[in-house]
Amino acid sequence: MKNYLYGIFAIAFLAFTACTNEELPTPGTGQDTPVEHKSGEILVKFSPYVSEILDKAAAATRSGGPATRSGILSVDEVLDIVGGYQIERVFPVDGRNEERTRESELHLWYVVRFGDDYSAEEVAEKLSALGEVQHVNLNRTIRRAYNAGKKAMPLTREALAAMQRATRAAGDTGYPFNDELLPMQWHLINRGNLFGEKSIVDADVQCEEAWKSSTGDQSIIVAVLDEGVMVEHPDLKNNMWVNEGEVYRSKQDNDGNGYKGDVYGYNFVFDTGVISWDDVSDTGHGTHVAGVIAAQNNNGIGISSIAGGNADIPGVKIMSCQIFSGNTVSNSLATVRAIKYAADNGASIIQCSMGIKGGGYTSDDQYAKNAKAEHDALAYFIATSNCDAIDGGLVIFSAGNDALDRAGYPGAFRDYISVTSFSPDFLPASYTNYGPGCNISAPGGDAYIASNSTATVLSTMPSEMNEGSDYGYMQGTSMACPHMSGVAALGLSYALKQGKHYTRNEFISMLLTSVNDMERYLDGTKESNGTMYLENYRKQLGTGAVDAYQLLMQIEGTPCLKVGVGAEELVPLTQFFGGSATNLTYTGVSMSAADMAKLGIETLPTMAYGKLKIKCTKSGVAKITVTAIGGGDKVGTGTVMGGMTITKEFAIIARGVQAGNGGWL
Repeated sequence: MKNYLYGIFAIAFLAFTACTNEELPTPGTGQDTPVEHKSGEILVKFSPYVSEILDKAAAATRSGGPATRSGILSVDEVLDIVGGYQIERVFPVDGRNEERTRESELHLWYVVRFGDDYSAEEVAEKLSALGEVQHVNLNRTIRRAYNAGKKAMPLTREALAAMQRATRAAGDTGYPFNDELLPMQWHLINRGNLFGEKSIVDADVQCEEAWKSSTGDQSIIVAVLDEGVMVEHPDLKNNMWVNEGEVYRSKQDNDGNGYKGDVYGYNFVFDTGVISWDDVSDTGHGTHVAGVIAAQNNNGIGISSIAGGNADIPGVKIMSCQIFSGNTVSNSLATVRAIKYAADNGASIIQCSMGIKGGGYTSDDQYAKNAKAEHDALAYFIATSNCDAIDGGLVIFSAGNDALDRAGYPGAFRDYISVTSFSPDFLPASYTNYGPGCNISAPGGDAYIASNSTATVLSTMPSEMNEGSDYGYMQGTSMACPHMSGVAALGLSYALKQGKHYTRNEFISMLLTSVNDMERYLDGTKESNGTMYLENYRKQLGTGAVDAYQLLMQIEGTPCLKVGVGAEELVPLTQFFGGSATNLTYTGVSMSAADMAKLGIETLPTMAYGKLKIKCTKSGVAKITVTAIGGGDKVGTGTVMGGMTITKEFAIIARGVQAGNGGWL
C-alpha cells in the first residue's frame, strides 16, 4: 500500500534473566518463542571479575579467532552439555581504542556459537542463571519491514525534461548551485512551484540561506547504517570517507582496527571490507540516504545535498556501515559492531533509518533492559568525541512509518533524536508516526499529494538497481532521518568554522529549537491514502520543522526573530535588550535594500514601545540591526554626559501564515 516507505523496523534484542538451576531440557522440548533470531548463536555479557579468564582463553588461540573454551568452569560445563561450541568477542580488538572499550565494558560482550541440538532460548536461559553472566541476548534477526521488491522510482530523462520546462515557464531561476536536479529537490529549496496549491513555500530544511554560511566540513563524518552505499557514484565518490591506513579488498588488517580492507567502511553482513550495493534484491536505500546528506554540491551534475560542500570545497564525509544486503537478513551482532566501528573510526553522527514498530517497547527502561547490547553500543558512541565542536556523538533515528501515535524504538529512547516526516504541503506525511518519543520533523515526502513521485525525496541511486538512472525517488521517515543528519552535520561544520564547542545537550537543544512552526497548519483534514484528521497531530510531531539556517544563526550567536507574512507585527525585544527594553531610547533600525526586497518590506521597520514594527510580504530570511542607548536618552560625547551605544543584529525569519479559511496569505 505504501510503495516507497523505507523505514526499517526490526532491531531489537531479547534478554533472558530466568534464574534456574535445573538441567538443560531435552533438545526440542523448549517452548516456542515469537522472537525471530539466528539459531545456534547468542550474545553474552560476562561479569567483570572473569575478564582476565576470558582474555587468557582468547590468547590461547593461535589465530586470534574464536576459542573453543571460555576458561570459566561454570560456563564451560553448561556449554559442554550443548556440544561443540565457539566463543569470541563481539567487538574485535582495536589497539587504538581498547582502553576505552574496557572502560565501557564492551569487551565483556561475547558471541557464543553452538550446534542445533539445543535452541538459542534454552542455552540463553541456562547461561543467564550463572553469576558470571550479566546479560544474555538472542542474536535477533533484522529484516526490512517493506517489500524488498518495491524499488525506488527512477528519475527518467523525460521526467527531467518536463520538470525543466515547467521551471523555465515559471521563471524560477537563480538557484545557488549548478546541479541540474536542484530545482526538483523541494525538500532542500521549496519555492512553491512544483505541485500547485499543495506545494507550500519554505516546506523544506531551509538550505538556501544556510549555504551562505557553510556547506559542510570534511572533518565531519556521518556513519550510514543501512544497505551499502555505492562508493563509486559520480555524485558521492568525492565525499566518501576513506580510511587511509587500509587497502581496499585487502585480506590483512593493515591499520590494526580489527577489520580487514575497510577503506570506505565495512560490510557487517558478510564480514568484509567490500561494500556492496548491487544485489538483485537491493533497493538502493543506503545510497539514497547518503545523497541527501552529502552528494557533492555545485559539480554540474545530479542533485545537491545539505552538507556536500561547494565545488572544490569538500563536504562532510559518508562512512558506509553496511548492515543489509539483498534478501540476506542481518542481525543484532552486525548492528552493534557497526555502531562501535563508527565510533572508533571517527564518525560524529550515526544515521539510522531503522527501528522497531511503535509499541514494540513501551518505555525507555524496557528498551534499555531488553536491548542491552545495542544500548551499550550506542552509549559508547554517544560518549565518543570525534569532533572538536561537540563532546560526544549524535544518534539520529527515523520515528517509524506505521502511522501510529508513538515513535518506534530505538529512536524513542531519550538519548537519541527521533525524526517524523512532513511533505511538500507542510503537513504530516500519511505514514509518519507521531506522539511520544518524536523529537522533530523533517521532509520525507508523500507520494499521495501528486500524480507522480515528485512529491517524494529525490536523491542518488545505484544505476544498476534503478533502470540505469543514477537518481530516483523514495519516501518515509527513513528519508526524513538523513535530512536531520545532514542539518546536524552542517551545524557541526559551522561550529568548527566559528571555533565553537558545545556539550551534546547544548547542541541538541539548539538543533531541536531551530525549527519552524507546524501547528498553524494542523486544521481540517488532508486526503492522502485516506482522510487524515490534522488536529490529531497537534503538538505530536516534535518541536517543529527543522531549519538549517536557524541552527547556524544560533551557532553564530545571532538571535532569530520569527514573523508572519502579510500582516504588520510588533515583535517584543525584551529578551534581547533586557527587562527595561520598553524604556530604552532606540536610535535606529538598519536593513540593506537587498534584504528588504527579499522579504518584500516596503517601509523600513521602526521601533515602537520597545517592539520592532515590521511588515513582510514575502517568506524568507534577512538580517536587521537595531541600535539603542544604554544609560540615558543621549549618547555621551566629549561635551555631553550620556550613555553608550548598544547594537544588536537579528535574523528575521518570515514565514507564511494560514488564513482562517484554510487558504494561505
